[in-house]
Amino acid sequence: MYAGKTIFAQLMDCLPWSTFTRLVARYGGDYDVRTFPCVEQYRAMAFAQLTYRESLRDIEACLSAQPAKLYHMGFRGSIRRSTLADANETRDWRIYAEFAQRLIAQARRLYVGESLSVDLKETVYALDSTTIDLCLSLFPWAYFRSTKAAVKMHTLLDLRGNIPSFIHISDGKLHDVHALDMLVPEAGAIYVMDRGYVDFGRLYGLHQAGAFFVTRAKSNLNAHRVYSAANDRAAGVIVDQAIALDGHYTAKDYPIHLRRVRFKDPETG
Repeated sequence: MYAGKTIFAQLMDCLPWSTFTRLVARYGGDYDVRTFPCVEQYRAMAFAQLTYRESLRDIEACLSAQPAKLYHMGFRGSIRRSTLADANETRDWRIYAEFAQRLIAQARRLYVGESLSVDLKETVYALDSTTIDLCLSLFPWAYFRSTKAAVKMHTLLDLRGNIPSFIHISDGKLHDVHALDMLVPEAGAIYVMDRGYVDFGRLYGLHQAGAFFVTRAKSNLNAHRVYSAANDRAAGVIVDQAIALDGHYTAKDYPIHLRRVRFKDPETG
C-alpha cells in the first residue's frame, strides 16, 4: 500500500526542475529519445551517488530490487545498464554541468551567513587538485604513464558550507598552476592554495582583480626583506615581513611587495 513519498522522491522535489527542463531543451537532450529522457538519467545517477553504487550493474540491480517503488521515485520503467550506458555516452554533458552550477549557487545561499572558525567576513576558498587513477586498458584516452591512466580533478571549495564552486576535470598531466587560468577571481575573496600553484604572474592577476591569496613559499624563493612588522609570538606568529622578489623574471611578474608570515602552531608545534 502506498504510504507516502520515498525519501529519494522528497529530495528530488527540492531541485529546480524548471531550470533542468530549459537546459534539456537548449541542448536538445531529449531529441529523438523515446523511453529514457534526461530527467530519468539524472535521477538514476543521483540515486547512484546518494547510495554509493559502484557500477552500472550495481545501479541496475539495486533499482530492480524494488520495481513497485520505481514510479514513486520518478521512473516510468525499469532501468537497464545498457540504456544508462548509452545515455551517459551520448547526452550533452553541458546540461548537467550547468545544472550543477545552478545547484551550487542555490546551496551557497543557504550558508552565506555561516561563520568560519576564524573571524573573517570575506569568502574563503580552498583550491586543490586530486589525481584519479584509471585502468589504461579501459581508458586509453586518459594516458598518464606507461602502465596507468589518470584524470585530474581541480576543485575550488567554498569553506562556508564546504561547497565546491568550481570543478574542472583534465588529463592527469596538466599542472596544477593552469587551474588559475580557469578561475574568475572574486574581488575581496581569499584563495588558499599549496605551493603547486605558485606562479607569480598568475598570482599577480589575482591581486589586480582585488582578491587575496595565501600559499606556502617554495624553498628556493629568491627574495629579500623590505621591513618587518610587529609580531605576536604568543599567538604563534614568528615572522611578519614585507618582501620583494629578486629573481629577474619573478620581479617583473610580481613587481610589488609580498607579505611573508612564519607561523608556529602553539598546540602542535
